[in-house]
Amino acid sequence: MRVAVLGTGKMGGAIARRLSAAGHELTLWNRTRERAEALGVGNVAATPAEAAASAEIVISMLTDGDAVRAAYLGENGALKAAQGQVFIEMSTAGPDVAKELAPLVERAGGQFVEAPVFGSIGAVESGTLVVLAAGREEAIERARPVLEILGEIHRLGGIGSAASLKLVGNSMLGGVSALAAELMSAGTAAGLSADDVFWILSRFAPVLNARKAGFMERRYEPVTFALRDMVKDLGMALELYQRSGATTPLTIATKELYEGAAKAAGDLDLAAIMTFYEQSRDRARAPGP
Repeated sequence: MRVAVLGTGKMGGAIARRLSAAGHELTLWNRTRERAEALGVGNVAATPAEAAASAEIVISMLTDGDAVRAAYLGENGALKAAQGQVFIEMSTAGPDVAKELAPLVERAGGQFVEAPVFGSIGAVESGTLVVLAAGREEAIERARPVLEILGEIHRLGGIGSAASLKLVGNSMLGGVSALAAELMSAGTAAGLSADDVFWILSRFAPVLNARKAGFMERRYEPVTFALRDMVKDLGMALELYQRSGATTPLTIATKELYEGAAKAAGDLDLAAIMTFYEQSRDRARAPGP
């Protein structure tokens, strides 16, 4: 199929490489053109509209809601070229953006699928992402040949449900990672070996194994999920929960922990939440004035 990929950062770039290897004909757009060109796959367009013009499927994987709106609705946005394409919005941008875009895409003559994903670059490369898909059945079925190359499709209901579930999932990941960092620090302070503490934590939460080097060896690169992005996602999640009338004291506290760590470690991988506890321990050990 002819596929346009809007946004060729780490995830968007990995998606482009995966789809190119599967034989799809790609056109790429990125705000920084050189980043798209550096992938060495497909053609690179000057604007989102140019990228979308000849595509059957348009995938967007962008930083946040503002970036998504600019790519779709800007002066040379992708909707200017809408003519029956399926637009698949995969960014973690929150449900409001999807609800805003869906009717605009349809009025412009396209079809809209909301499809945020769980998984990092390695999951893209192995085709094991979990793709949360919401939208009209016809649009999802048209998108299926592309989405199935990326991973497992989990079908959801109306527009907004996929983005909301993504925020719930990322809230869980953020909370589990913060608790693991706290218990690694507390357990070793109590005289236990780091190996034993991580072993038991990962038995309860196997997701931690993906960041074992961070929790055990303080290696926070390569970055697959930047700590500052978790701050962003928890902020969007809390907005959603507060509007819904939900009580979420743990998520509020978790966001505060990540905000503290992000002051020095925001560009590092998620496991760098460990630095919050390391700094607290160092302050406690420091001699008084």
